[in-house]
Amino acid sequence: MSSPSHSDRDWSPFVGVIYGVSEMGSTEFRYVGLTTKKIARRKSEHFKVAEAGRKTPFADWLRKLPDREAAYFQSLELVMSDSLEDLGAAEVRWIARLRSQGHRLLNLNEGGLGNHGYEWTQEQRDAAAARMRGVKRAGYPHGPDHPRWGSTHSDELKAHWSETRKGMNSGAANPNFGKFGADHPSFGRETSAETRALLSAQKRGPLNPNYGKSASAETRAKRSAAMKGIPRPTSVRSAHTRHHTNKGVFKDTCRHCIDDMQVKNSGENES
Repeated sequence: MSSPSHSDRDWSPFVGVIYGVSEMGSTEFRYVGLTTKKIARRKSEHFKVAEAGRKTPFADWLRKLPDREAAYFQSLELVMSDSLEDLGAAEVRWIARLRSQGHRLLNLNEGGLGNHGYEWTQEQRDAAAARMRGVKRAGYPHGPDHPRWGSTHSDELKAHWSETRKGMNSGAANPNFGKFGADHPSFGRETSAETRALLSAQKRGPLNPNYGKSASAETRAKRSAAMKGIPRPTSVRSAHTRHHTNKGVFKDTCRHCIDDMQVKNSGENES
């Protein structure tokens, strides 16, 4: 009896591959990744984003190679499982193992699925903003020339994305989880007057999706029942904004008033 062909074989437990990247002729790995695709396709994708100018250590390394053949992509482990979590766990193990052996991996994080928690420095954020501000990608269609201009995603696809991405950036998985005040990346930022005016114009009058609409008696009754017994404001910060900031009141017993005053004074001193 002949053995089953590649197309007839049952690959159902197979979930993906952990691959390593080294320079041709070198035994040192410089990157570890995971994929559910063919490694050759993943290699092509890596070079595509590198040639497009992505600013990461691995992309920089790929651009310095003489050609694509100088990068050797090889399989490290076939992950036989029905769970993507096992694939992510395998990547974490390989990155930890190779780094402990002295390989200078260019991975920005420790591997795994979802948001890896890598945080850009302020310098990286400023540089990215400067590169993208007012720049349209060369050779990339915009407006009516774009193939998806005017089209929308189906409800089934949006529901699928919602389910598969649920929890990726919520709670402790969010890199800014538990950060408040000066520890938060957005602390001290202010929206310019021009931006506020633009946002206001975009939502004013008939442009507002709720323009001319009013809640039904049933909806108002449901809201009233749902909110009954919940104190307002719901937080100290909300109470500070409502009763102090919005009314121009300063209370020396309010920590948010003190924080706002310190930020204001530091800004005046710098100017």
